Amino acid sequence: MAALIYSLCALTSLVCAVLLLRGFQQSRMHLLLWSGLCFACLTVSNVLLVLDRIVFPDVNLTPARLIAALAGLLLLVFGLIWESE
Repeated sequence: MAALIYSLCALTSLVCAVLLLRGFQQSRMHLLLWSGLCFACLTVSNVLLVLDRIVFPDVNLTPARLIAALAGLLLLVFGLIWESE
């Protein structure tokens, strides 16, 4: 059951990233770009979660997951600050 939930979370964040980046291509609003990049990093984090918990349970991928999530959030914060100027 956990594998299904982890996989659905990864799939949801991938769909969000694709939709946001497609929206950026059409409108050229930079906030969509930063949000799409954030969700792309969150997708990587969720895929690493699936790999960490399900595929390779004896390998600790927690630092890589946290770095990917932090990178995504930093991209979003940078984009929000950049767009507010």
